[in-house]
Amino acid sequence: MSSSTGRSSSKNSKWKNVVARLRRGIKVRNGGGHKQNNRIDSPPPTIEEIRAWSDSFERLMKCPSGRAAFREFLKCEYSEENILFWLACEELKVENNPAVIEEKARLIYEDYISILSPKEVSLDSRVREIINRNMVDPTPHTFDEAQTQIYTLMHRDSYPRFINSAIYKRLAQLNNNGSSGSSRKESAT
Repeated sequence: MSSSTGRSSSKNSKWKNVVARLRRGIKVRNGGGHKQNNRIDSPPPTIEEIRAWSDSFERLMKCPSGRAAFREFLKCEYSEENILFWLACEELKVENNPAVIEEKARLIYEDYISILSPKEVSLDSRVREIINRNMVDPTPHTFDEAQTQIYTLMHRDSYPRFINSAIYKRLAQLNNNGSSGSSRKESAT
């Protein structure tokens, strides 16, 4: 047996484990260094909901299970920091306490913007300058430009690969040609 066959078997097993966890609902680790272990409160998504994620990136990102699946995919691509940064920015936007805003903004900066961070996101110099100016007096919208840039990067770059990935096809129970892998029972709601 070649080493590539062993790796392929290991990778298939890994995907099966990821798919099983996502179907059950996984613990979500929030960005910004926060260790909030929140279980996805909603029931696991239906096959139809999972398949709808391929309709638009917005639909995927609005669904907690969709974000969790996409995050698992990004881990495999070594770009999980993008969704963690986006989630941290979303959390910051709903904060009202100025002291907490300042602390969260500082943590986001240290975790994702600082060139010393191992989780640094890829931003252009114009956006970095805006962030540096905004950090003088942080608000819930300090990272809006950066968040938009990372969202666009994920949408254009990672999302198409996710939709064509083994993890998505297994979640959606699709064959490689995009058709249903087995006959499915339709449920009336």
